[in-house]
Amino acid sequence: MALDYDLSSIQEARDLARKAKEAQRILEGYDQEQIDRIVAAMSEAAVANAEWLARMAVDETKFGIFQDKVKKNLFAAKNVYEFIKDMKTVGILYEDTRNKVIEAAYPMGVVMGIIPSTNPTSTVIYKSLISIKSANGIVFAPHPNASRCINAAAQVMHEAAVKAGAPEGIIGCVTKVTMAATDALMKHDDISVILATGGPGLVKAAYSVGKPAYGVGAGNAPAFIERSAHIKKAVSDIMTGKTFDNGVICASENSVLIDAPIKDKVVAEFEAQGAYFLSKEEVEKVSRVVMTPKGGMNSSCVGKEPKVIAEKAGISIPEGTRILIAPLEGYGPGFPLSYEKLTTVLACYTVKDWEEGCLLAIELLNLMGAGHTFSIHSQDDAIIREFIRKPVSRILVNTPASLGGIGYTTKLAPSLTLGCGTIAGSSTSYNVTPMHLINIKRMAYGVSEAVASERGNCSSGTVSTEDIAAIVKKVLAELKG
Repeated sequence: MALDYDLSSIQEARDLARKAKEAQRILEGYDQEQIDRIVAAMSEAAVANAEWLARMAVDETKFGIFQDKVKKNLFAAKNVYEFIKDMKTVGILYEDTRNKVIEAAYPMGVVMGIIPSTNPTSTVIYKSLISIKSANGIVFAPHPNASRCINAAAQVMHEAAVKAGAPEGIIGCVTKVTMAATDALMKHDDISVILATGGPGLVKAAYSVGKPAYGVGAGNAPAFIERSAHIKKAVSDIMTGKTFDNGVICASENSVLIDAPIKDKVVAEFEAQGAYFLSKEEVEKVSRVVMTPKGGMNSSCVGKEPKVIAEKAGISIPEGTRILIAPLEGYGPGFPLSYEKLTTVLACYTVKDWEEGCLLAIELLNLMGAGHTFSIHSQDDAIIREFIRKPVSRILVNTPASLGGIGYTTKLAPSLTLGCGTIAGSSTSYNVTPMHLINIKRMAYGVSEAVASERGNCSSGTVSTEDIAAIVKKVLAELKG
């Protein structure tokens, strides 16, 4: 008798986990040269397949922009690879000859990679590379709205890895996508660590299963334009960050805070670069179609161009509009667009000075996005440094937030899993790399004599057999007394 779909999906997840574990036991015996050869081949395959995987992702999810998805695939395939290729992740990592301590790597085992629909193929490429680089296997649990392109990307990475010498089954992907399968995979004994990129509910579930996990938090990044900023560049950076792949990267700008003395110039520059400022009535209409009554985002508007959103909202905007800007007088439940918007809509506030901007940014982050990302555009380094106190893990200066956060336009570690620290319930505040997926053993040699117990009364610093016997006898006597 055939299994029903849920049961067969659970069985598939279990089989993939077992197969990946068997393969990983073989992989962990490889030396650094063998691992690096496999990772190089995977990178090459990802570059070669970047375009059709991007097309597949756009066609399936209807999110984002084809050209930007290609760039993200290449970012994962090339930038991430260039960053990790020379990392020492196998065998002895470091030897302190003076203090006689040796550090050696050993893999975690099998990684479970939870993949979102917003950045599906690029995240598969990235997670495959960092997992194999650290001598782990990986099994992917796809978002149901992107399962075909996620499976295709996983297949590309698996075939390249095996062709370069990796064992069969080292990279797996669930094809029968159900919540039951995802849950079974998370709880499977052969899964050692969970690398979760997705919605807050799924990330929280990953942390709740009782095994190590790396997850991300919600983004809602404020961008502050301070009065000393180079206005044209600041506006260009924000436009670039918000429009890249139609705003689906969680580090993308979600509100702009404008310093009052330069407001008119900033507004004029935004308009010159293709932004449309919504009227109060239009803000209400856009709010109703972009956001749900509970403050979540309407999935039909994720990663969409302004034209699509305007049509849904029943408003008219100029041809060629790149983003919609919503001036708001407050934040929270009465102002839906103050929450995270993974699309081409940006909230806008005016502040009287950097101190008010600082306080408002904190309020917006505490509302949603604490632990994630903040950006500032300024030429005053003293003021810039005041913003390091923000409750976020990435403070980005004079750069697009979405691209700076992932390490594309900054020297942060290139990554598509951005830790948000304990502020957001995350186990790391860093951009996740292969070093997060290895255990480190430490061998330490004795370099000084043990201090003798006072009971031993031995001036030489060592304890003889007779001393030990006397100590034991005395302790027993005291216990009896």
